[in-house]
Amino acid sequence: MLKVGIIGVGTVGECVVNILKDNANVISARAGVDIVVKSGVVKNLSKKRAVEIKLTTDVNDILDDDEIDVVVELMGGVEEAFEVVKKALKNSKAVVTANKALLAYHRYELAEIAKDIPFEYEASVAGGIPIINALRDGLSANHIESIMGILNGTCNYMMTKMANEGVEYSMVLKEAQELGYAEADPTFDVGGYDAAHKLLILASIAYGIDAKPEDILIEGIQNISGDDISFAKEFGYVIKLLGIAKKDKNQVELRVHAALIKKEAMIAKIDGVMNGISVVGDKVGETLYYGAGAGGNATASAVVANIIDIARSGKSKPMLGFNKPMECGLTLKNIEEIESKYYLRINVSDRIGVLAKITKIFEENSISIEAILQRQSSNKSANLLISTHMAYERDIQTLMTSLEKLEFVNSKPVMIRIV
Repeated sequence: MLKVGIIGVGTVGECVVNILKDNANVISARAGVDIVVKSGVVKNLSKKRAVEIKLTTDVNDILDDDEIDVVVELMGGVEEAFEVVKKALKNSKAVVTANKALLAYHRYELAEIAKDIPFEYEASVAGGIPIINALRDGLSANHIESIMGILNGTCNYMMTKMANEGVEYSMVLKEAQELGYAEADPTFDVGGYDAAHKLLILASIAYGIDAKPEDILIEGIQNISGDDISFAKEFGYVIKLLGIAKKDKNQVELRVHAALIKKEAMIAKIDGVMNGISVVGDKVGETLYYGAGAGGNATASAVVANIIDIARSGKSKPMLGFNKPMECGLTLKNIEEIESKYYLRINVSDRIGVLAKITKIFEENSISIEAILQRQSSNKSANLLISTHMAYERDIQTLMTSLEKLEFVNSKPVMIRIV
């Protein structure tokens, strides 16, 4: 029998307990042993929970219990969770976590501490989609050329609603909050930070690269408007919040931002709250992983799958997929050196000579214009919608600063990268 302790019996924790109970027969058959939850840790014992297990408020009741084989960490947060998981590992307990923020900051430290103790984290990225095991095991024969993912269901729901129904950002955000897809303070989701944490985990498995959220390009969807959606449709694009990891010789670029994607691309067809991840391997080509990226049962499904893996062998696999360092020594590409095509929306005073001055500034910054549209926004102003050929991030940022200073530019220009 394998005994489990759960630290954080909230929505996901309750679902883990109930999946292990409801599907006990098939889980036992697949694992080769019975798996039972001995106890769980909560902050408030008076709050009713749909579970029939012993509950406590003291994490040490689980961490110091010699009968517990696997600690499931679902408490969230970073530093407190880090201390809890460290103690579990030092007490020789296997660990399963769904905590993407913890791993975004401490994955390499935890891998060093864990060594031969099983440490699994499938649920930390894309909920019920088995992307961790796909990268770590199924695609292990490949050099990973790129990863492109819709990693946040809240943003994907909002972008889908804006595109399909013409709803403006502020209205669709309010609706997402009412439906429970977005928090009262939605910054973590709409600002791109949630997706960035997940991308960093995937990049470690694919490339063996140690980076923190502060090291990479992170932007959200807060500035996208109906004009941007219209431009995208007119030129055959859709707009999604993407996490992108891409190898370029001995460098890896990591970035999270809204992006225009050709509507024919497989990942462009993923709508609503669903997640999707495209992985390109040098031998297998493109593979696509699709499913529910959040929700109690979807996330708990991945947690339970990890517990079953541990029960089957009791042995550890390399936590981040590498038994020794990569010989090629991949490094993180400087943000300024990233190349892309770009789309800009510039609100300008509608008068003679403005367009000529705008195009001249593009030329001065070594940026070539591919297409341009003008949309009237009022009697005295217009939106210039411009797409570029390939340019460096450093040049586009200099251009944005220059444009913002022009007296006939009425508001801060909006820029979206084109994939």
